[in-house]
Amino acid sequence: MMRSGLIAAMGAYGAWGLLPLFFRLLHHVSAVEIVAQRVIWSLILIFALLGARRGLLPMFALLRDRRILLPLMASALLIAANWLIYVWAVNDGHVVAASLGYFLNPLINVGLGVLLLGERLRRRQAIAIAIAAVGVAVMALSAITTLWISFGLAITFAFYGLVRKLTPVAPMSGLGIETLLLIPFALTFIAFQGHSALGQDGPTTVLLIISGAVTTVPLVLFATAAQRLPMATLGLMQYLAPTLQFLCGVVLFGEKLTHGQMASFALIWVGLILFAADGIASVRRERFA
Repeated sequence: MMRSGLIAAMGAYGAWGLLPLFFRLLHHVSAVEIVAQRVIWSLILIFALLGARRGLLPMFALLRDRRILLPLMASALLIAANWLIYVWAVNDGHVVAASLGYFLNPLINVGLGVLLLGERLRRRQAIAIAIAAVGVAVMALSAITTLWISFGLAITFAFYGLVRKLTPVAPMSGLGIETLLLIPFALTFIAFQGHSALGQDGPTTVLLIISGAVTTVPLVLFATAAQRLPMATLGLMQYLAPTLQFLCGVVLFGEKLTHGQMASFALIWVGLILFAADGIASVRRERFA
């Protein structure tokens, strides 16, 4: 269970870390339309996968259960807001600011795990997180004008992960219901927009269709990881995604860094190394206990 959760988390965060490369290819399409198209094509893919696994009827049956439906309404709105902020930020040249949001997100996950779920941290874990938190604070102070992007992404995704962790629904079924709940908004936007980028040219059409898989696969992996890993572990592993995003912004897209941002990046990685070292030592102690 733990091992499969770790593999799922690495797959999800690795894919999310490279998303700026994909969305930059759609820079000429509005962020709202990209999100709307993601919802539509994701639903088609999810229904196909559920149909192949005979999971459509069980999924529709869950729509009658308020204990499932109401939390998934909340998680659907949270993930839609997260997508919209992220796509706009990437295509408006704020990849580093977006990466800061996902540097903040693990710290919020750890806080939610401790405050709401009763999870406990070992002393070395707490020290590692404190160092990473200082790094994030330094980065925030050095990029105050785009801080709303970072906090918007961090808060929406942290609470999305918490809701999905606490909702007793299979990852694929839950994602199917979330996407189904967003379909009316997506179709309404496409209908009233008057024109669509879909069919505008071959490459754009293909990319918009592929956006369904780009959306669905990492979310299924994340939902699986969220159910199988402690919030603290899930939170710290998430640094993989913003690190890749950060490198995309700086190395590939030429976004400039301040001295404060460089210092914060170093502090964050010191915290990560300490946290990982403590985890490895804990596993070894358990093996030889």
